[in-house]
Amino acid sequence: MRTFTSNALTVPILAVLAGCGGGGGNVVALTNLDAQASEARCADIATKSGLQSTTLKTRYVAAGTRRPGTQTSGDFLPGHCVVTGSVDPRTGVDGKPYAIGFELSLPDHWNGRFLYLGGGGNDGTLRDTSLSSSISIGTPSPLGQGYAVVSTDAGHQGTSASFGADPQARIDHAYNAHDKTAQTAKSLIAWRYGRKPNYSYFSGCSGGGRQGMMFSQRFPDYFDGITAGAPAMRVSSGATVAAMWNNRKFTDIAPAGADGKPVLSQAFSNGDLNLVSNAVLAACDAGDGATDGMVQNTRACKFDPAVLQCAGPKTDQCLSAPQVGALKSVFGGPVNSAGQALYVTQPWDAGIRDAGWRAWTLGTSTTGTPNSRYNVLMVDALVNEFFTPPDPTFNPLAFNFDTDPARMQAFSAIYDTYRDDRLSAFKGRGGKLLFIHGMSDPIFSADEVVEYYERLAANNGGIDATRSFARTFLVPGMTHCSGGPATDNFDSLQAMVDWVERGVAPDVIAAKASASNAYFPNRTRPLCPYPTFARYKGSGSIEDAANFSCVAG
Repeated sequence: MRTFTSNALTVPILAVLAGCGGGGGNVVALTNLDAQASEARCADIATKSGLQSTTLKTRYVAAGTRRPGTQTSGDFLPGHCVVTGSVDPRTGVDGKPYAIGFELSLPDHWNGRFLYLGGGGNDGTLRDTSLSSSISIGTPSPLGQGYAVVSTDAGHQGTSASFGADPQARIDHAYNAHDKTAQTAKSLIAWRYGRKPNYSYFSGCSGGGRQGMMFSQRFPDYFDGITAGAPAMRVSSGATVAAMWNNRKFTDIAPAGADGKPVLSQAFSNGDLNLVSNAVLAACDAGDGATDGMVQNTRACKFDPAVLQCAGPKTDQCLSAPQVGALKSVFGGPVNSAGQALYVTQPWDAGIRDAGWRAWTLGTSTTGTPNSRYNVLMVDALVNEFFTPPDPTFNPLAFNFDTDPARMQAFSAIYDTYRDDRLSAFKGRGGKLLFIHGMSDPIFSADEVVEYYERLAANNGGIDATRSFARTFLVPGMTHCSGGPATDNFDSLQAMVDWVERGVAPDVIAAKASASNAYFPNRTRPLCPYPTFARYKGSGSIEDAANFSCVAG
């Protein structure tokens, strides 16, 4: 591999930036360059592509020399050019350097499609463009299939939310960096191949899901198909409030450590969480016709953790009254002192036993210093970015549910994506939207995506009419974006391509559990569009998707 570097260019940006939507028509691979010519073309991008205020570096990866990500076996990637760039470099008001970073991979054998990979967390890093989307795991590399693929750091470098001290960095993170990245990528694609993409796709989960929804609202003509997994649509005004609520409720019942501080991870033992999971299954598992460790009929699932409350002292076979109370408060959602809901409820699901659920809510620290993602990731975002102005020394256990949510509204107005429940422009230009959400997601409740989808449907002629451009798929057992007692491997990108290019709407998405799944390796299931669910037909192996069908919920 060779690396070519250029300095920032100042010539006018290509006129092709005016046309950022999908080009339509049939996908036809262009005439391919041989390896030598392709490598030379890759080097030329840095000096001849004509991007304003952009520093570019390129490296050419020859066919058969690299596999996707860090894989050590399997198929090699085809020859491709990797372009990394920095758009609009500047110094922030906090004195730190900023730029909109991106990575774009351009295959020698292009299939005419463009894929934007969403980020997550506080962003600040470039997702490896040789990999698939975080909501389409276990599937072949899109780059390996011939897609041109881009990712961005969203306008700042490093995963800390301390960039929130700079107002422009906040705007970049909310939407501007994504606008610039999409435009820049399409410009480079047009320069490299002589035309813009036939079809453009976005796929991401969590923060990436929010980014997809943002594109459907602010830039509705950029993408033909958007897959939004566990979309963080109310992260800066709802889900983070819930994280502070949950953290408080669990910390309040945690036993004290040697230093007298509560040890959050010990509020519930793994055995306690198994009790809850088993009780949820006892109440709801059979509602889909099969007792198989998964709750498919999610709408019919009713559960009260009071059934687990000890009649006497706490034992391994029951929960204490404080534990039951904490669960009711957490799954009931945060409220202020007047009883007004500040976020949605959480659905009961068997994935509460999974390590992925614990990682967000309770963590594993055995000391009074918690390491749950509520305390590490969400507090960082709250105090540095979601509060206006930032309040870096804020104590999350002192969150005031009457007054502190108001401190989050200014940023919510530009960052959150739950308010637009019509998507008129995106629908009008023929865009397609997939929501995918794990039922045991401990940070963005699946009830939130259902609530949004029902509002969207109410404004677009009902569920049946809305299914023409937007569909929701719930994944029983799945925690945040993947993992859990779930069939969490599925090719959502191909489902979207079939919908956009062939007009074949996803009436089902084939899903499986990986061979390493700790609960039911290699199990397959159909993922069904809401409000339908996968019901057992009554005969055949419960490990086989062929023995389930999607029925009305």
